[in-house]
Amino acid sequence: MKLVDKIQQAHSNKLSDYSTIYTPTAEVIEGIADEFAIDFYNWMRKNDTQENSNKYFHYTDKDMLNAFKEEKGL
Repeated sequence: MKLVDKIQQAHSNKLSDYSTIYTPTAEVIEGIADEFAIDFYNWMRKNDTQENSNKYFHYTDKDMLNAFKEEKGL
Protein backbone atom coordinates (compact mmCIF):
# COMPACT_ATOMS: atom_id res chain seq x y z
CA MET A 1 0.00 0.00 0.00
CA LYS A 2 1.36 3.42 -0.93
CA LEU A 3 2.17 5.83 1.89
CA VAL A 4 -0.39 8.27 0.52
CA ASP A 5 -3.03 5.53 0.71
CA LYS A 6 -2.05 4.78 4.30
CA ILE A 7 -2.41 8.41 5.27
CA GLN A 8 -5.80 8.62 3.55
CA GLN A 9 -6.92 5.42 5.26
CA ALA A 10 -5.80 6.70 8.66
CA HIS A 11 -7.57 9.97 7.88
CA SER A 12 -10.87 8.32 6.95
CA ASN A 13 -10.71 5.95 9.93
CA LYS A 14 -10.37 8.86 12.36
CA LEU A 15 -13.13 11.09 11.03
CA SER A 16 -16.31 10.92 13.05
CA ASP A 17 -18.01 13.39 10.71
CA TYR A 18 -16.98 15.41 7.67
CA SER A 19 -16.72 18.66 9.62
CA THR A 20 -13.82 17.35 11.68
CA ILE A 21 -10.31 17.78 10.40
CA TYR A 22 -8.04 14.86 11.25
CA THR A 23 -4.53 15.62 12.41
CA PRO A 24 -2.38 12.50 12.47
CA THR A 25 -0.67 11.77 15.75
CA ALA A 26 3.09 11.87 16.13
CA GLU A 27 3.07 8.07 16.32
CA VAL A 28 1.27 7.77 12.97
CA ILE A 29 3.66 10.22 11.32
CA GLU A 30 6.68 8.50 12.85
CA GLY A 31 5.44 5.11 11.71
CA ILE A 32 4.96 6.32 8.14
CA ALA A 33 8.40 7.98 8.14
CA ASP A 34 10.02 4.83 9.55
CA GLU A 35 8.40 2.64 6.92
CA PHE A 36 9.42 5.04 4.15
CA ALA A 37 13.04 5.11 5.38
CA ILE A 38 13.23 1.32 5.55
CA ASP A 39 11.66 0.93 2.10
CA PHE A 40 14.14 3.44 0.64
CA TYR A 41 17.08 1.71 2.36
CA ASN A 42 16.00 -1.68 0.99
CA TRP A 43 15.53 -0.20 -2.49
CA MET A 44 19.03 1.32 -2.34
CA ARG A 45 20.53 -2.04 -1.31
CA LYS A 46 18.65 -3.85 -4.09
CA ASN A 47 19.86 -1.35 -6.69
CA ASP A 48 23.47 -1.28 -5.50
CA THR A 49 24.73 -3.60 -8.21
CA GLN A 50 27.51 -3.53 -10.77
CA GLU A 51 24.89 -3.46 -13.52
CA ASN A 52 23.35 -0.27 -12.11
CA SER A 53 26.67 1.51 -11.54
CA ASN A 54 26.55 3.17 -14.96
CA LYS A 55 22.90 4.11 -14.57
CA TYR A 56 23.26 5.79 -11.17
CA PHE A 57 26.92 6.92 -11.06
CA HIS A 58 26.08 10.61 -11.51
CA TYR A 59 23.01 10.63 -9.24
CA THR A 60 22.96 12.74 -6.09
CA ASP A 61 21.24 11.52 -2.93
CA LYS A 62 18.19 13.58 -3.91
CA ASP A 63 18.22 12.04 -7.40
CA MET A 64 18.23 8.56 -5.85
CA LEU A 65 15.34 9.50 -3.58
CA ASN A 66 13.38 10.83 -6.55
CA ALA A 67 14.10 7.66 -8.56
CA PHE A 68 12.82 5.58 -5.63
CA LYS A 69 9.65 7.65 -5.30
CA GLU A 70 9.02 7.53 -9.04
CA GLU A 71 9.43 3.76 -9.15
CA LYS A 72 7.11 3.34 -6.16
CA GLY A 73 4.54 5.79 -7.54
CA LEU A 74 4.87 8.26 -4.66
